[in-house]
Amino acid sequence: MWADSSDEDDRQYKVVVNQEEQYSIWPSGKDNAPGWRDAGKDGSKQECLAHIQAVWTDLRPAGLRRHLDALAEE
Repeated sequence: MWADSSDEDDRQYKVVVNQEEQYSIWPSGKDNAPGWRDAGKDGSKQECLAHIQAVWTDLRPAGLRRHLDALAEE
């Protein structure tokens, strides 16, 4: 039977965020992809994904949120 490798992943990750405030995980010890910066959380894959779930409550890109907020103020 094929095993999901994510269940057995013991690598360390970090949470990264881009300019649109979208979150992802990235292997610890690797340079971030262009446009992404550290978000201040390191740990197992499950810990990092749980952190993202807790902090990224509005999945809309930041630019869209700003645009819609500006429209609401008109």
